Amino acid sequence: MARSTWHRWLPAGAVVALIAGTVTITSQAGAVDLPDKSPQDVLAMLAENDVTAFSGTFETSTDLGLPLPSDIDLGPGSADLEDADLPTAAPEEDGAQAQEALSALALLSGDNTGRVFVAGPGTMRLQHLDGLDERNLVLTPQDAWFYDSQTNEALHVLLPDTSGLPEPPAPDGPLPTPQDLAEMAVEALEPSTGLTVGQDESVAGRDAYTLTLTPRAQETLVGSVTIAVDGENGFPLAVTVTARGQSEPALHAAYTEIDFSAPDAALFDFTPPAGAAVEEEVLELPDLAALEEEHDAATAPEGQVLGEGWASVLETQVGGLPDDPLLDQLTDPVPGGRVLSTSLLTVLLTDDGRVLAGAVTPEHLLALAGR
Repeated sequence: MARSTWHRWLPAGAVVALIAGTVTITSQAGAVDLPDKSPQDVLAMLAENDVTAFSGTFETSTDLGLPLPSDIDLGPGSADLEDADLPTAAPEEDGAQAQEALSALALLSGDNTGRVFVAGPGTMRLQHLDGLDERNLVLTPQDAWFYDSQTNEALHVLLPDTSGLPEPPAPDGPLPTPQDLAEMAVEALEPSTGLTVGQDESVAGRDAYTLTLTPRAQETLVGSVTIAVDGENGFPLAVTVTARGQSEPALHAAYTEIDFSAPDAALFDFTPPAGAAVEEEVLELPDLAALEEEHDAATAPEGQVLGEGWASVLETQVGGLPDDPLLDQLTDPVPGGRVLSTSLLTVLLTDDGRVLAGAVTPEHLLALAGR
């Protein structure tokens, strides 16, 4: 169950991280007139905002053009994926993995709603809402809970004592919040990016600047990224990503409600419902010295970044291509492998066991892979 639970939570964040960057904000009713600021001033507000505690409800809308089988509906309220026409020739375990993959893709398609509560570094609660069902991630410095109400399954991970160690960065949630997306866009900023400030907006009842980042790299699929920046505290209230050559957003995330006061501490004291199947795990600290020796002895890195800026690509080694009919449905053959193409993300799986992924054109991926 632990593997299944993690698979349901992690892929959405991983894929959005790969498209890394970017997105026009829908105007809200009501005139907004903030003091004029330059793009650099708004970017500085965004980068320097010091909000550490807040709670809010947000909505995401995603249309990446995933080449999913036509008889599978992955939107909220869709029929159970068990009813989908999945390949039957694969072994039972492969079938289960296919079900998990399709479930993960549900977070990357259509509309989703979430709630987030943050009480400082290392303490947060994230809820993905789907009709009457919800998935919960509750994280404290001592432990982490993953709970799925649809299956009534929970994974409880006891975290090691990290006192005395450098504080880790706050983890990304399974659904990207507007703050997650804004931070990734800023990190991707480089001299080849145009910056403009558009018409002021009202988002979640807050007056906001609209900062637009426009990549100039021809290899990228990203057309623009627009971030609604709170006019008072610099907090990112909404992010929209448009693909190059398209007018409709490929990815949009915006808060519909936001409160910058500290959430109730009881929200982070999670108890699974009666009858829930609970799996307990203890996460041990790795032997850092052994890891260093292993890294030094490695003949090649497990992952590396190829290219620069908006045209950068992540390359990893994963072994040979799996013999999976679902993979054949989602990808197209290319010289030396198979490629998954969407409006904002391209993934190349090579016959020699590499995976290259980025918000770039398939031609750019193939060139970097030496194909």
